[in-house]
Amino acid sequence: MRRIQYPQYGGPDTMRLEDFTLLAPKEDEVAVEVTATAINPIDWKIRRGELKMMTGRTFPRAMGSDFSGTVTATGPGGTAFKPGDHVFGIAPLKSSGAFAEAVVVPAANLAAKPDGLSFEQAAAFATPGFMAWAGLVDRAHLTAGQRVFVNGATGGVGEAVVQLARSLGATVTGTTGVDALDRARALGIDPAYDYRTTDLADTADLHGTVDVLFDTNGSLPVRTAMRLLKKTGVFLDINATPAKFAHSAINRRHKIFFCKPDEKTLTQTAALAAAGKIVMPIGETVPLDGAITLITELEKGRKINGKGLILTTPHH
Repeated sequence: MRRIQYPQYGGPDTMRLEDFTLLAPKEDEVAVEVTATAINPIDWKIRRGELKMMTGRTFPRAMGSDFSGTVTATGPGGTAFKPGDHVFGIAPLKSSGAFAEAVVVPAANLAAKPDGLSFEQAAAFATPGFMAWAGLVDRAHLTAGQRVFVNGATGGVGEAVVQLARSLGATVTGTTGVDALDRARALGIDPAYDYRTTDLADTADLHGTVDVLFDTNGSLPVRTAMRLLKKTGVFLDINATPAKFAHSAINRRHKIFFCKPDEKTLTQTAALAAAGKIVMPIGETVPLDGAITLITELEKGRKINGKGLILTTPHH
């Protein structure tokens, strides 16, 4: 089998497409032949060593989190899945490994792929859909009629947040780049602000109006975020720093969270995706042989108006 891995934490030049031996799944684990895998910023943040407190120092380390494919084996004792099942899921932060022809993951990190979703669509929305649900539903308890502000509204997670919020009956406003303002408006974001020309700290008509603020890219200063919130508002934050952890410890409305997948949430978001309520645009698709180039370009800031996808064709 082949996968993208790296011999030490570092920049794009550490990535290699190399052979590896797929280990047999242990109890409560599943082996999956990967069909499609999606690129997320978390993938290169892990490789750079930004999360090494959680990911450790064992090398080589594999890359990749979101994937879809077909179950080939299950661990001793069996799981809810069986060989031949079509699944999608999110590889654990510590082991990663989805940028590969096959991967072994805990059964809890998987859900059945709905028949109405292609393998590409299932891989593309795994983390965005999960993070949107984990924030809006599980932490903010969003209800119809509330106002949501999304910082980074046309990124992967941002688009899922906007679509989920609107499907739950909320009104949505947010920021994006000038070249994505039309896309933001098409998603139903009203008004949509150009982050380069809008200083939210000075946008008085927003202050104190937001029920749920979701910062998807970590660029919003905490002080500004809290200024936009209503007295009962919630600040959802998926980009942790030591200073933010300190703030969230003293202010319960500031909720920092990570992607800890579970089958129930993945299944719920998959149903929304299959019903067309969360649609993730796919910007570019490459084979595994071309993946390192695309990952590097996205990491350096190239925009492709959708998710970058890697399609793998395993050698049999």
